[in-house]
Amino acid sequence: MPRITHARAFMVDLKPKVVRTDAIQSFKSQETIFVELTDAEGATGMGYSYTIGDGGPSVLALLKHTLLPRLMGQEGEMIEAIWRDLLFCTHATAVGPIMALAQAAIDCALWDLRGRRAGLPLHLLAGGAKDRVPMYTTEGGWLHIAPEALVDDALAAREQGFTGSKVKIGKPTIAQDAARLGAVREALGADYEIMTDANQSMTAAQALRRVPMLEALNIGWFEEPLPSDDIAGHARLQAGSRVPVAVGESLYSPGQFADYIAQGACGIVQADVSRVGGITPWLKVAHMAEAHNIAICPHFLMELHVSLVCAVPNAPWLEYIPQLDDIAAPMARDGGHALAPVAPGLGIAWDTEKLAAWTVEGSAFETREG
Repeated sequence: MPRITHARAFMVDLKPKVVRTDAIQSFKSQETIFVELTDAEGATGMGYSYTIGDGGPSVLALLKHTLLPRLMGQEGEMIEAIWRDLLFCTHATAVGPIMALAQAAIDCALWDLRGRRAGLPLHLLAGGAKDRVPMYTTEGGWLHIAPEALVDDALAAREQGFTGSKVKIGKPTIAQDAARLGAVREALGADYEIMTDANQSMTAAQALRRVPMLEALNIGWFEEPLPSDDIAGHARLQAGSRVPVAVGESLYSPGQFADYIAQGACGIVQADVSRVGGITPWLKVAHMAEAHNIAICPHFLMELHVSLVCAVPNAPWLEYIPQLDDIAAPMARDGGHALAPVAPGLGIAWDTEKLAAWTVEGSAFETREG
């Protein structure tokens, strides 16, 4: 097995294509942290993670001073061993977002390297459950968008083959949330799936008061209604709701998902491969959810998650938010379905000239064995 001998890291700052607002924040930019690994035989793998506008330099610093130097000389195929070694060598800073984002960039690069060496795409390497997945769109459902515009976007999405949309909620009154959701339901009919996302903005009472309205509109799920560390609150809410509670984009380890599942605090898990620490822990969460008959519907990063949702049997949806089209070839689609990449590794065709041109000044560095 060839050892890792060289790493290169850098950051590209991508501005959102549309205004993206929710009940607690606005998406400022995608600080995209890249790690490219090279082994002793010259094979390479590229991984990445992201922030929504803050913290990218901190992730790079952890990579530069701690994680990538420790990775040098390790056997590239020992992905599980590497993941655990990196976690425990920095256990005082884990579990948390900066560590998870840094670890994810490395872990995804290792899986890309493994796939390229084996000549296999990630969805086959990690399981091979299917080769396509339905998408729902979030891009036209942001909180500032008026009801009539929500309807127009959902109608346009359905014309393209999409069978679902996500609408942000968390307006000051239930009536305002109901008006937005009701307009989409009335226009799109009973067969079109509507998901909602409150982005951790509500108290337990506010969330519970919205449950009858969500049930009446046959909403697909109620995402992040409460702060992510309120497991007991989510459990009480899920016990009183026929609408599945969805959580996961703000959880950073398989153990945190295990706590939610054990306490009956969610009906859908939404592990984000970057925020949970990479492909290795993402697959653990997916299989844990499968063992409890729970679906996994990951957050964001469609260009990477498409391979993972096609690797496992319990992933019915992919979230559509385009963000990489300026630096990579567009994800393959068939109408409202995303197609699993067939190229070896992650299957993302990066535009290397654009990556070089858009690298944030002063962010790039290299680490070498010895």
